[in-house]
Amino acid sequence: MCGLRGSFYIFSDKMNGHNLLVLYGSQTGTAQDTAERIGRQAQRKRMRVRVEALDTYNVGNLISESPVVFVCATTGQGDPPDNMKKFWRFLFRKSLPADSLSRLDCAVLGLGDSSYPKFNFVAKKLHKRLLQLGANMLLPVGLADDQHDLGPDGVIDPWLLSFWQKTLSLYPPPAGLAPLRDEDKLPPRFVFSLLDEVPNHQVEHLQRLINEAPPTSLHPFPARVVFNQRVTHPSHFQDVRHIEFDITDSNIQYNAGDVVMMRPRNAAEDIKQFCQLLRLDPECYFTLTPTDSSTAVVPARLPQPCSVHFLVEQFLDISAVPRRSFFEVLGTFATDELECEKLLEFSSAVGQDALHAYCNRPRRTALEVLADFPHTTAELSVDYLLDLFPEIQPRSFSIASSLLAHPNRIQILLAVVKYKTMLFKPRMGFCSSWLASLDPSKGEIYVPLWVKKGSLSFPEDQDTPVIMVGPGTGVAPFRSAIQERVAQGKMDNVLFFGCRSETKDFYCQSEWEEKVQAGQMTLFTAFSRDQEDKIYVQHRVRQQSKLLWDLIANKNANFYIAGNAKQMPTSVCDALKEAFQKEGGMSESQAQEMLDAIEKVRRFQSETWS
Repeated sequence: MCGLRGSFYIFSDKMNGHNLLVLYGSQTGTAQDTAERIGRQAQRKRMRVRVEALDTYNVGNLISESPVVFVCATTGQGDPPDNMKKFWRFLFRKSLPADSLSRLDCAVLGLGDSSYPKFNFVAKKLHKRLLQLGANMLLPVGLADDQHDLGPDGVIDPWLLSFWQKTLSLYPPPAGLAPLRDEDKLPPRFVFSLLDEVPNHQVEHLQRLINEAPPTSLHPFPARVVFNQRVTHPSHFQDVRHIEFDITDSNIQYNAGDVVMMRPRNAAEDIKQFCQLLRLDPECYFTLTPTDSSTAVVPARLPQPCSVHFLVEQFLDISAVPRRSFFEVLGTFATDELECEKLLEFSSAVGQDALHAYCNRPRRTALEVLADFPHTTAELSVDYLLDLFPEIQPRSFSIASSLLAHPNRIQILLAVVKYKTMLFKPRMGFCSSWLASLDPSKGEIYVPLWVKKGSLSFPEDQDTPVIMVGPGTGVAPFRSAIQERVAQGKMDNVLFFGCRSETKDFYCQSEWEEKVQAGQMTLFTAFSRDQEDKIYVQHRVRQQSKLLWDLIANKNANFYIAGNAKQMPTSVCDALKEAFQKEGGMSESQAQEMLDAIEKVRRFQSETWS
């Protein structure tokens, strides 16, 4: 037996009033989570609601929708998320009439991080474009910020209060229907039907159809792990890996600056604990049926039938730090008074400080939360697993190799994330610890992956020099670029590399030294801890002001930055502007204008992450 329990739901059959459409563009799942939260609030307010990714929605129907909420994140250097790019291209067609959306009532909520220069760029631009097309904006654009003291909810909560006040005044719920309480269960999106027998010939691992199309998220290529080697000194605090994948017969082509995508898998011990907590048999099979086929479809990545083991290992993100919505759903199952009280606090606006202290600060995982609330976990119904846990999101890594130097191979530089918090068990990066654990010496290992265009692009012109600033693992895309450019006979390559110590974390040292000896590149290094005064890449940039001015002002060089988004990119930009002032006789404002000008024509590009 599978040991799964049924549920009683409050179905809102009488929600025959107005239809709310919530459309989201999400890269990491946060915007999707927020959109689904708005959807649950609408159900509680007795509105019919559809929640959909922007690129799966038929944008031609937008002229007849109202009201609509757009929830969107910003990626890269102000780019829309992958699942709203088709919508984005359509909406910005110049041929669209100025009054196209004159009957549309809508609102835009952006999710961003003000530590990035293009903070909430997509939401701001979308709001402006909807106004240009005649849409009626229900309220000003919401600009949620990860840097807010209360996180994104510091903006989202008051914005949603205003949104519901405005929306319900224009679109009142059916007369005589009271809103549902927060503790009332909403129907799940899917119902699990358990199978008594294991289906014959059930193959669940992701296999690509043999065709000419390159691999995608839905049809990744199972790439064999060729090697997985630590490249930092054993005494160094950081474990960094050089990993190579064999992509022979994959139809994958990539250029310098592109990224490889892959989805991590939950660890065996976590799968075992999860199944024990919920009393699930991992070998049990099930099929999924949408509760409402007009608003939900079975996720394409889940085979039908599917085993519990596949669902937990490859689909449910049980290792993530759970969001507030997790506690909102979990709280509807609470029967124990103490647990119920705590879950209600964590899902309320006033309880966000307490939730941050319990979950975010110590980086407590969803699995650990289930263990902390045993009575509530025992009441959970399997039907709610896809409402409770988000789908495992793909991770992206800058490709650190070139096909011209390493045919049929993809290489990456991976920093393994591991750190201590107040919790006894060390915190491990989900994807990095999974990849680090893959040991090809113990048998063949395959990782499903695919490639997509990165935000960095390098000049095709033979004579354009490139200047690259890549401290730490930020050097990965520049290794790809240098290998590619050298193979093409392009030798004007300048690299600024920084790390802590020449003897402990100088990645690709022998390769750089060989290329310098061969006249294929110029290298400047900054080893921050090898002397009393810390030296960083920005100091080396400042020291080379004459060379940089000559390359940029006289030889039209391109300038690139890749690495951690904390202080480094700003410090490097400041050093570059100082070079413009010192060598070009510019004022501070003129130096800024020059930097803006070369960025506009993509002679200045950056790829940073937090």
